[in-house]
Amino acid sequence: MTESPRQLCVLVVEDEALLRWSIAETLAHRGHTVVEASSASGAVRALHETRDPIDVVLLDVRLPDSDDLGLLADVRRLRPDSAVVMMTAFRTPDVTQGALELGAYRVLDKPFDMNGLEALVIAADRDRSIH
Repeated sequence: MTESPRQLCVLVVEDEALLRWSIAETLAHRGHTVVEASSASGAVRALHETRDPIDVVLLDVRLPDSDDLGLLADVRRLRPDSAVVMMTAFRTPDVTQGALELGAYRVLDKPFDMNGLEALVIAADRDRSIH
């Protein structure tokens, strides 16, 4: 019998409303707590106001009010124990390298398969817990 994964708190930062909703619904349906933000300023507010530990942050690389990696640096500073998965439809070697150097667990290309999302979130959390 396999152990069911623990419930995680996931911050989803995505400016595309439908994608943000789809991610949140997918993870919530599997028992995880989801906090949503549609902008960098909303993400910073959620990082400050969410009392529970945020296990994983799913972070869009391009947001209207943030440069490519500036928000990632803020997340690493405000919640250094959170795992971060960057999401992008515009992957470049510089963004990938910069994200990994700033401590991102992975850079995920959009569009992605929602069926594998929970496994990725769990893997990011496990890796965070090991290190």
